[in-house]
Amino acid sequence: MTEADAIAATPRPVTASSLTHELRDLGVTHGDVVIVHSSLSALGWVAGGPQSAVEALLAAVGAAGTIVMPTQSGQLSDPANWSDPPVPADWLDDVRANLPAYDAHLTPTRAMGQVVDCFRQHPSTIRSPHPLVSFAANGPAAVDLVAEHPVSPAFGHTSPLARLYDADAQILLLGVGHGNNTSLHLAEHRADWVGKQHVEESAPMLIDGERQWVTWTDLEANEDDFDQIGEALATTDIERVGPVGTGVARLASQRAVVDFAATWMSANRPASLGDTAT
Repeated sequence: MTEADAIAATPRPVTASSLTHELRDLGVTHGDVVIVHSSLSALGWVAGGPQSAVEALLAAVGAAGTIVMPTQSGQLSDPANWSDPPVPADWLDDVRANLPAYDAHLTPTRAMGQVVDCFRQHPSTIRSPHPLVSFAANGPAAVDLVAEHPVSPAFGHTSPLARLYDADAQILLLGVGHGNNTSLHLAEHRADWVGKQHVEESAPMLIDGERQWVTWTDLEANEDDFDQIGEALATTDIERVGPVGTGVARLASQRAVVDFAATWMSANRPASLGDTAT
């Protein structure tokens, strides 16, 4: 969609003020801890673009609240595993040898959207040290939530997702569905199903100031049934749904969503994913 298309499809300009008002109507309150997943284009034409969206989110939770977003950087993974797109086999050694080490300040996100990239660059935002699946946070709880992030389990019991769970955070899906809900990966760690397996991951990192290629083992993540889980959640009273801009937003307790999803995965993943479940 072009900008002209967005303007034509938006009855009135979406602004930081209007977004804040609609987020409050949805149930976001001062002092909340909120993990946000977003699509700027789904909100209509936003005056100020991603900056306005970030300012609206920070205003909605106020000075006492904290906003968190996933800031993943899959471009630093082993190029042998790339498929979207792959690189030629005879490039692999050169690419692997020359990928820069993860830098929480400098490393860009990949396929995370404009709002995330703007939020990452906010001067008060801090970012976790995981080279592939980091999280960024802004607010008084930011350090407690994301300052530590072991490479494995990336989404498990020592991850920022688990600390969000302990903090009774809210999940805000801003123009996106549960297919984008990173918190469901915490449910994967807590669920049990046939086919659950681990894989090797690796990335370049700075260790004692020197670039090193680090390898570890972690649970293999799979989002194939996240939309199905979202459909099941829609039959409960766990989430609130409302308009934000020209899009639809969903707000729910992260703890309630993770608990529901872990139970759902344990009951349904053997049937839905079979031996290919991850």
